[in-house]
Amino acid sequence: VAAWRLGAGRARKEDPVSAPAGVVLHKRPGDRVRAGETLYELRAEQADRIPAAMAEAAGAVRISETPPVGRPLVIERIG
Repeated sequence: VAAWRLGAGRARKEDPVSAPAGVVLHKRPGDRVRAGETLYELRAEQADRIPAAMAEAAGAVRISETPPVGRPLVIERIG
């Protein structure tokens, strides 16, 4: 949703898409982090899109002492 707010997606098919807009991840689930490290970057052509994307992205991150439990990153290998 954050990438969409930045302009990387469309609400309707006639809406324009911004090619440089998106989210660049610097950390993955389970990575160790230290205070001050960059977790992700938000990129947009229009600065006014950043606040709504920041709100979405902030809600998607949880920092914990224990690693995340859930689906594995690789579900199945196809040979």
